Amino acid sequence: MIGTLNTTALDCPAPLENAKFYQTLLGGYISPMEDTDWVNLFEPSGRQVLSFQRADNYVASTWPDNTVPLQVHIDIRVESFEDAEPTVLLAGGKLIDDSDEHPDFRVYSDPIGRPFCLVLH
Repeated sequence: MIGTLNTTALDCPAPLENAKFYQTLLGGYISPMEDTDWVNLFEPSGRQVLSFQRADNYVASTWPDNTVPLQVHIDIRVESFEDAEPTVLLAGGKLIDDSDEHPDFRVYSDPIGRPFCLVLH
């Protein structure tokens, strides 16, 4: 082993807005709170979990057809879809796949079109 994972950095057109979406889902706090080219999301404990980097030419994945390939994929463990899904939808996310083929996860997209999953644990 050479080290431990520091954080996952996500390209996006508006780092602060994208960080606020994931903060609504995961809790924690954002630093810096002003609009910059790089914003971090921390757990309440202080551990950095996601970073958001400005990419003015960001193009969202077209999953599942892969015309634009999936660049990164985030899984969020939840107790139930019924409890978690309203928060995702109110924050601006969209349900894109709740197939019976995979009853333990559902696929959503964030406000800029990046797919992510809610996964039952």
